[in-house]
Amino acid sequence: MKAMKRLPDAEFTVLKAIWHLPNPVTSSQIIGALGDDNHWKRQTLLTILARLIEKGFLSSERKGREGHYTALISEEEYMEVEAGHFFSRYEGQSFGHLMKSFFATHHLSEKDINDINQLIQERKQEK
Repeated sequence: MKAMKRLPDAEFTVLKAIWHLPNPVTSSQIIGALGDDNHWKRQTLLTILARLIEKGFLSSERKGREGHYTALISEEEYMEVEAGHFFSRYEGQSFGHLMKSFFATHHLSEKDINDINQLIQERKQEK
């Protein structure tokens, strides 16, 4: 696969739905998972799926009349790409300021805070 690029919102929405379904998944299952908030026609979804296949995010196999789609990239792998794009955009900025800005605009659960503290402790022990 080529260097992974950030996906447009529509493609990310579809891929996210696929990650949360048991793979392989059909287009009908994807439409169901997207719910009422999404009003795409079937052809629009098929176009987005074709783009994701072309970019190497999905594979497809035809079984009968319907295609079955499998994610080739995990949600965690893509999260790393997104984080990399974000941090490269703000390269040279204080990491502390970036985190302060994030914490000011996002609610963190007690579990999130504990996970962050654990990551910090692990990082300190690596040094």
